[in-house]
Amino acid sequence: MSSPTRLAAIDLGSNSFRLEIGVISHGAFERTEYLKESIRQGAGMDSERNLTASAMQGGWDCLARFGERLAGFKASQVRAVATQTLREARNRDVFLARAVKVLGFPIDVISGREEARLIYKGVSNLLPPSDERRLVVDIGGRSTELILGQNHQPRVMESFRVGSIAWSTRYFPDGQWRRKSFEIAEIAAKAVLDGALQAYHPGNWDIAYGSAGTVSAVSEALAAGGWTDGVVTTEGLDWLKELLIEAGQAEGTKIPGLREDRKVIIAGGLAVTRALFNLLGIESLSPTSGGLRHGLLCQMQGSRESASDLRSKTVERLANKFNVDRTHGNRVGKWATHLLGQILGDHAPDPADESNRSMRKLRWAAELHEIGSHISHSDYHKHGAYILQNADAMGFSLDELQRLSLLVLGHRGKLRKIEADLALDDLRAQLMALRISVILCHARRDPRPDCVHLSQSKGIVKVHCDPGWAAEFPQSAYLLREEALAWQKTGWPMEFLDDIGS
Repeated sequence: MSSPTRLAAIDLGSNSFRLEIGVISHGAFERTEYLKESIRQGAGMDSERNLTASAMQGGWDCLARFGERLAGFKASQVRAVATQTLREARNRDVFLARAVKVLGFPIDVISGREEARLIYKGVSNLLPPSDERRLVVDIGGRSTELILGQNHQPRVMESFRVGSIAWSTRYFPDGQWRRKSFEIAEIAAKAVLDGALQAYHPGNWDIAYGSAGTVSAVSEALAAGGWTDGVVTTEGLDWLKELLIEAGQAEGTKIPGLREDRKVIIAGGLAVTRALFNLLGIESLSPTSGGLRHGLLCQMQGSRESASDLRSKTVERLANKFNVDRTHGNRVGKWATHLLGQILGDHAPDPADESNRSMRKLRWAAELHEIGSHISHSDYHKHGAYILQNADAMGFSLDELQRLSLLVLGHRGKLRKIEADLALDDLRAQLMALRISVILCHARRDPRPDCVHLSQSKGIVKVHCDPGWAAEFPQSAYLLREEALAWQKTGWPMEFLDDIGS
């Protein structure tokens, strides 16, 4: 009898790093272990938005412990994501480079809307089936996610840069709980959240749920104080605020139900919660145990194809939104993946294998390479790169969007603008294949089958063409010669040969 499938999800939050481990039994996930460490990395950014040395070291130490616990897990069994703090941190690449090594698994930095989607997925899968229109609220350390949905389908998702750590650091910096500080913090939170009023109006949902973090801490304090059974209400929030103001400060204060690690950031979280209640007309918020890591686990339970399908649908949505020529994009994508396989040679994966990331990313970049043409004809590659760099694309991590952006930026024009990134072997091969594909398809029609063949030897990519092809298609041949000259100016030369026998 085969052993149960193990899965693990890691949430690198602004306040805590969490690891949840479990097994798939009879089609359902059963938790076997849960680890949480209050790293409070979101409080460790300097005025230049760089993580401090101590904030990075604390994260690395925690992930090393998580990595030891995950010994024996396969890459397909683990998903780790980072949220707002690493979305903001200017030196996140420095942190991530070592973090991935000590953890032993990749870490994806996800966008705010992708975080919101996964939160709703986790919450909805732990709630009973219902047609009720749901508002899900997740107040984290440096961001707050709001989602409207029904059953398992999120419909409206948004992330706002307001949270318990950020607001506690800014408005309660000395740990003093003053009435005036609460008033200012709530006004500031409303100013940030004001854009949510129209989409999340009370007429658009039936019941509100709170996920993890601040909502859980407030709920536990209200229940311990005998105020409610855990449901967060307006009256309960008023009571807790007065209790904090009466206590006066975090240090030395004992509040029943409030964990020690939450005490220093409860004031900021409470101010954000009260702002949301007031702004959106929330009367009660029911806490739920589902959250981001449960969304990750739910996604891992599904097939790999389902994650790929989500990203493919996102690419399709972006192409439609920006009126991209889908036929031409698919044509360029087909040839680009074909050529990439030739460059990689014996190391080339099957382009039809949906689990292959390099081929999929290249195909998506090709399908979207003209996404900026609706803005400008001459500089469409620059506009396209900007769109992808800043898009909230469901299913994609920020690193994946960065890769698509680089490929779109570099698919035409001088290579100097992305020269530093050409040191990445896989990006360089993808870009070569994409640029040559764009040249071969420049007339917006399929080139002759096997008119060009690519090979790689000792780091040099050679472009061979059929005898007579250059004479028959002089414009394409000219562009390929110019392409070879462009690569000669980099550290990774290309040679253009007039026939296969050369």
